[in-house]
Amino acid sequence: MSEKDYTVPALQRGLRILEMFDSQRRTMSQAEMAEQLGVSTSSLYRIVQTLTNMQYLNKIGTNTYTLGTQVVSRGFSYLASREIVEVAAPFITRLRDSTSLSSHLGIRDGAETLYVFRALALQRLSVNVPLGTRFPCHTTAMGRALLMGMTPAELQTLYQGQRIDGYPVPAPQTMPELIAQCEKERSQGWSQHYSDYSTALAVPIRNFTGNVVAAINISGPDPVMNSDAVRQQLIDALQDTAREIMRQLGGY
Repeated sequence: MSEKDYTVPALQRGLRILEMFDSQRRTMSQAEMAEQLGVSTSSLYRIVQTLTNMQYLNKIGTNTYTLGTQVVSRGFSYLASREIVEVAAPFITRLRDSTSLSSHLGIRDGAETLYVFRALALQRLSVNVPLGTRFPCHTTAMGRALLMGMTPAELQTLYQGQRIDGYPVPAPQTMPELIAQCEKERSQGWSQHYSDYSTALAVPIRNFTGNVVAAINISGPDPVMNSDAVRQQLIDALQDTAREIMRQLGGY
C-alpha cells in the first residue's frame, strides 16, 4: 500500500511560480507561468491573484508580473537576513576600518528598519546603534535607502493608516514630503539624515531580482561629515562596498 499523498497542489503551484523567477527572467506573464507548469491559464488565476494580493507577486502590466516585496520582507526575511549578514559582515567591517566611522546593516520589516549587524567605530566620538534596534524607515538614512525599491503607490500602501509626523525634522512630516524625498534619494542612489549632531549616509543592497533586501550606512559626528569632499568620498566608499556585497549575493 502506498503512503498517502498530503501534497497541496495549489500551494505547490504557487511555490513553483515563485521559483520561476531568476536573474535572467525577472518578469513573466500568466501564460508563461501556465506553460511552464503545463496547465491552463484559468487554473492559475486564483493562485496568481492570491500571490499578488499578498505581495509575493507584483503586477506591472496586463497579466505581467515580477516578484513582490514580500518574498524578502516577511516569510523569507529570517533566512535572507542571515545570508546577507554572513556575506556583508567582512565588507562592512572593512568599510569601518577604512573610514573609522560606524557602519551598520539593516533590513526592512514592514515600515521599520531592523539593525542586524554593526561594525563599531574605533574613534571616541561615534554613533553606534545596538543590534535589534528598530526605527521607522522614514526617519533614518538607512530606512529610506530600504524604501528606494518602492514606487510612490507602494509607499502609500505601506504607510496607509500610519502617522509619519511626530518625529523630529528633518524627518518627513507628510506623505508628499516622504515621496518627494524618496524620489530624490532614489535618483541620486544614496540617502542622508541628520540627528543629534551626527550625520548618516546610506545606500541600498539589491538581490539578483533587483529588489532592495537590505541597506548599509556609515555615520559619525557632524564635524567629521560636513565637508562636501569628505561626504563624496564616503558615498563612493559606501557604493563600492554595496557593489561588492551585491556581487557576492548574485545581485547586479
